[in-house]
Amino acid sequence: MDYNFIVIEGNIGAGKTSLSHKIAEECNAKLILEQFAENPFLPKFYKDPEKYSFPLEMSFLADRYNQLKKELSERDLFKSFTISDYYFMKSLIFSKQTLQDDEYSLYRQFFHIIYNSLPKPDLYVYLHSDVDRLLGNIKTRGREYEQEISEDYLEKIQESYFEFFKQQRDLKFLVIDTNNIDFVNNEEDYQKLLDTIFKTKCEKGLNRVIL
Repeated sequence: MDYNFIVIEGNIGAGKTSLSHKIAEECNAKLILEQFAENPFLPKFYKDPEKYSFPLEMSFLADRYNQLKKELSERDLFKSFTISDYYFMKSLIFSKQTLQDDEYSLYRQFFHIIYNSLPKPDLYVYLHSDVDRLLGNIKTRGREYEQEISEDYLEKIQESYFEFFKQQRDLKFLVIDTNNIDFVNNEEDYQKLLDTIFKTKCEKGLNRVIL
């Protein structure tokens, strides 16, 4: 195993949590899942983004930092590696779309103060899906507070991810186009995705694969 810490990321509805679960189970990995469902500001934000964007993003920042700091500092000797369905930089990507310029400027200061204190992933996997497919996945899983998410919002989040990847040179980013596979319900597609993650030779910076 070349990796001790792998992040599986993606836009809302990309299947990152489902994939993280499957890999953790099959590979005996320690699993870290984002605890977003417990955030009291999330349903309020989807109904009134302008009012609740700053408290939402600040609460996510604190929650993500506390969870990752705790989980990544506690090594499980009985697990082969650690896999997470999010990473701390997600806070900066989402907040850019939800905060006003002055709020975002303040938020960035808090972010960078604590970002460098966290361990960095050995591989950052991004599951890319078209927005139409994301919307279909969101509708299928039926979380009530997510049904208000717009196509425009998903497109902006997607653009922010790719803009961020292009600016980073110190991490290995593996962007996998999953539009043509169903790794959740099709075992052959899942194995194909698994092989891509663990067998692709990635350089630092942006690496792309289409499945």
